[in-house]
Amino acid sequence: MKEQSKNIVVHTFNMGDVDDPDLYAAVPILKWEKSEVGTWVMERAVEVPSWHRRSDPFNYGYTYEIRATLSGQDLTFFNLKWGGQISL
Repeated sequence: MKEQSKNIVVHTFNMGDVDDPDLYAAVPILKWEKSEVGTWVMERAVEVPSWHRRSDPFNYGYTYEIRATLSGQDLTFFNLKWGGQISL
């Protein structure tokens, strides 16, 4: 039986209204990658995790999501250790 993978949001953060939000988002993304959870996800993701930006009209800025595809066993471990995140 083939093990299933699932794409989930592993981290989110907000960015204010700035001239180049992607440039300013680089620091929080890098900090996350170097954190315990970020290092773990980067090592175990089925494919390279991706980040996504969307407008946040309520806060006049942007919300960033880092998404990763994890296998069943890694997904269970992630949810138990760092709390469940949003499934996609």
